[in-house]
Amino acid sequence: MTTHKGTILITRHNDKLLALLIQDNQILAAQVIKSTEYAVGNIYVGKIQSISQNIGAAFLDLGGGYLTFLPLAEAQTAQLANRKPDGSLKVGDELLVQIAREPMKTKLAGVTTKLSLSGQYAVVSVKGKKQALGGVQVSSKLDTKTQARFRETEALAELAGRFHLIVRTNAGALAGIEPLVAEAQKLSDTLERILETGPSRTCYSCLYRREPDYITFIENTYRSEYDEVVTDLPEVYDTLSAFCGERAIALRRYEDNLLPLYKLYSVEARLEELTAKKVWLKSGGYLVIEPTEALISIDVNTGKYESGKEKEETFYRINREAAKMIALHLRARNLSGIILVDFINLKDKQQEQSILEYMRELLKQDPVPARALDITGLGLMELTRKKIAPSLAEQLRKG
Repeated sequence: MTTHKGTILITRHNDKLLALLIQDNQILAAQVIKSTEYAVGNIYVGKIQSISQNIGAAFLDLGGGYLTFLPLAEAQTAQLANRKPDGSLKVGDELLVQIAREPMKTKLAGVTTKLSLSGQYAVVSVKGKKQALGGVQVSSKLDTKTQARFRETEALAELAGRFHLIVRTNAGALAGIEPLVAEAQKLSDTLERILETGPSRTCYSCLYRREPDYITFIENTYRSEYDEVVTDLPEVYDTLSAFCGERAIALRRYEDNLLPLYKLYSVEARLEELTAKKVWLKSGGYLVIEPTEALISIDVNTGKYESGKEKEETFYRINREAAKMIALHLRARNLSGIILVDFINLKDKQQEQSILEYMRELLKQDPVPARALDITGLGLMELTRKKIAPSLAEQLRKG
């Protein structure tokens, strides 16, 4: 992944509101922005309509017949509004839940009783029954010295006594500790207020509505990856003015009616590249990316390469280039689940292992948890990436 900073673009194209991270003429991350109604992160007083012991789930209505799925294992952390908690859930129970997962295909949206609020630098959440009091959890992507500094900050330790506190990777770019502490304090106060007042609110009330998705997109993007946020939409600019001002993020409003913003950045062509089956490499090789119901298969091909004396070394270099492109496309396309990669076969097992280690290092830079597990007996590299939202292709289809 390159270290040159890029631009976060928020614009509209084909009736879709888009948030894009563009760096070195490539889209590193993309999201179709949707309405905040029933968005991931919103907190409601929901009501249990039915319970299925067979699959260990309760089905909750958040209002207007919007059904969601809650694992019964989360009964221990449930904040009930209509009776005293006893570690169980019953039909008719009213409880505080947060949308944790969007509906996908035939699956309902998923909700959780483990309420949490996320900012640019910190995440605070309700402690589970087995979580010990105290202690600040810090992103493992920060160096050990920075991790120790955050863990030893008294103000953060005090907040961690109230809630589970995670310091995000973005906090590592701060010159001082004050913005992190201020944000963590604000999130903690908001969560405490929700927990105190939520049980007395009427059923189906929305207790917390998250910021527009484009703000979450900015918060979830590493600060080191972009220099500015650019938009040509007046309402988005107005919403972002205070947010970016508080965080010293450069915000620019684009105003050129002759050349729309999406054309200036070739958004249409770049999105087509991110939904294409074939991806060309500079070496002349190419990838074939095929999502299926069960997994995602990626095939690395030599393409235009012509055989020569240094064939094995060339194959190794193509595989390294392919690994870098795969890591980029997993993030940009928001591909998740099990991913099997068929690299060009290498006779040298040390080179094969080197490609695996290189892929592991590349995936560490992904904001979404992703891992390269191993190489199977059939020579396929097995990757996993956490599913947090539909793929970009699905988002563009649904709008």
